[in-house]
Amino acid sequence: MKILMLTPYLPYPLLSGGQIRTFNLLKHLSKNHQISLFALIKDQQEKQYITQLEKFCYQVKVFKRSRHPFTIKNILQTAISKYPFLVVRNYSTKAAAAVKEELKNNHYDLIHAETFYMMPHIKQTKIPTILVEQTIEYLGYENYADQASPYLRPLLNIDIHKIKNWEKHYWQRSNKLIVMSQEDKDFIKPFVRETSKIAVVENGVDIQWFDQKKRLEPEKPTILFVGTFNWLPNREAVKFLVNQVWPKISQQIKSARLWIVGNAPTEDVLKLNQRDRHIQVTGGIPDIRDAFRAATVLVAPVFSGKGTRYKVLEAMAAGTPVVATPLAVEGLKVKHQEHVLIAQTATDIAQATNLLIRNPKLRKKLAKNAKNFVAKHYDWPLIAQKLNKIYNNVA
Repeated sequence: MKILMLTPYLPYPLLSGGQIRTFNLLKHLSKNHQISLFALIKDQQEKQYITQLEKFCYQVKVFKRSRHPFTIKNILQTAISKYPFLVVRNYSTKAAAAVKEELKNNHYDLIHAETFYMMPHIKQTKIPTILVEQTIEYLGYENYADQASPYLRPLLNIDIHKIKNWEKHYWQRSNKLIVMSQEDKDFIKPFVRETSKIAVVENGVDIQWFDQKKRLEPEKPTILFVGTFNWLPNREAVKFLVNQVWPKISQQIKSARLWIVGNAPTEDVLKLNQRDRHIQVTGGIPDIRDAFRAATVLVAPVFSGKGTRYKVLEAMAAGTPVVATPLAVEGLKVKHQEHVLIAQTATDIAQATNLLIRNPKLRKKLAKNAKNFVAKHYDWPLIAQKLNKIYNNVA
């Protein structure tokens, strides 16, 4: 069938969870469908990656949005707009006009929108529309507002109120709403009249790709943190790890080192290595497998946000043992002490990490079980098959 897919990013290179998800789904869904991709970009240089996507898409069109979110234009426009800042900064009049023209001149069986803030680009249409919510946006912004200055908080709360209203509005308006986990589905149910239209299509992982590189045993015990740092929950998590967990680990295991990897590191994140010579902040690396294969354990102390964490799935696929908070593995159906170690407090996370460092047999057991588990439940062909079935049912 013919599908028009709208994304707030170009799904290549694979730097963020959203890009990884969309690229892998395009790769598999293109075998059965003709997909036209309309994507937003921040920089004209991103156009060089279009050829990577044309392998799987009938056509790819890109539309410029503001490179930096907090422009005077975006702020002033938000002040007078019915839409929240998140929609304003991701809205392109050219993209909206192109979508309107495309639907007028061509027949499509289905529209697929990634994130609710792409929905304003779609005017009234009888074509079935699927909305994919990779996370519940307003929850993340509520958490950010709670930590903001008391002077700034009232303004943020006004905007969060807008996000919440519009997010719920588009949940209702879509013909099918796709979320990342059963927990997300249960959370959204009270806000949607037709709860049967909510479906779970989890994030996945490329098992074969991770199998191409074998694990190394690091010379020194290496605790790995992975995350894209333009996402607030990851910035919160790495600060918690450095400030509250790492001192408890390094006190017990003097030779241990902490390795922080991830794209778009903020200035605060880059400065974290100044606190301790055993902390290394690398930022983005060309091949994330090189981080997982050289780490003793991945620690994921996530306390906010919704959706499935790629870092956990990828670590499991790479055979890297995982210590995670309950929220970091929410929706994955993994079991404590069988696939991962789950801990909530700084003390418990540190103890679990130290236990794994000192117990090679336990590391081996968790790594083997976890790798088998993701291969059985989260390989991309399996995930794409779920979405393909929804496409056929909705269209």
